[in-house]
Amino acid sequence: MSATAPTHDHGHGPELAGGKRDFLKLVASAGAVIAIGAIAWPLIDSMNPAADVLALSSIEVDLTPIVAGSGITVAWRGKPVFVRHRTDKEIKEAQDVPLGQLIEPEADSARVKAGHDQWIIVIGICTHLGCIPLGNKPTDPRGDWGGWFCPCHGSQYDTSGRVRHGPAPLNLTLPPYAFETDTKIKVG
Repeated sequence: MSATAPTHDHGHGPELAGGKRDFLKLVASAGAVIAIGAIAWPLIDSMNPAADVLALSSIEVDLTPIVAGSGITVAWRGKPVFVRHRTDKEIKEAQDVPLGQLIEPEADSARVKAGHDQWIIVIGICTHLGCIPLGNKPTDPRGDWGGWFCPCHGSQYDTSGRVRHGPAPLNLTLPPYAFETDTKIKVG
């Protein structure tokens, strides 16, 4: 006879231990997910636009001080928007461009509002790497096509905001805008 104490296995051996282990893993995993969510939520929430940016969801721009051949830069939703008053020569040149010569073919008429083709309104962010092109100030270089020039990598845009040269793959983006009067636009 052996002197060991008898074991009382009531049928709860390895199965019960495995069940407890699975339950503890489940609770620990759920706790970890909740903790990660609690840490990540403030970070994700901080990426939302600030209240001052949301307040500027639309802006009004007075066009009267902008003389033909010049432009201004306004801020909309934290982005520069170029508002250019084009000359008759600039309009004609933009309209006469064969679409086959363009990197992203788009007619000038699709980039301006009907009856207001002397105005071009574009978001002033280069479509290559997000730089801000030059060309709204009278002293700025405007490139070979008289529009905008991005000095970072040499992208050039015409007076319709269409990319004509360089690594930029797309035309300058058009913001949503409407003419409230002949001398006032609302962007946004």
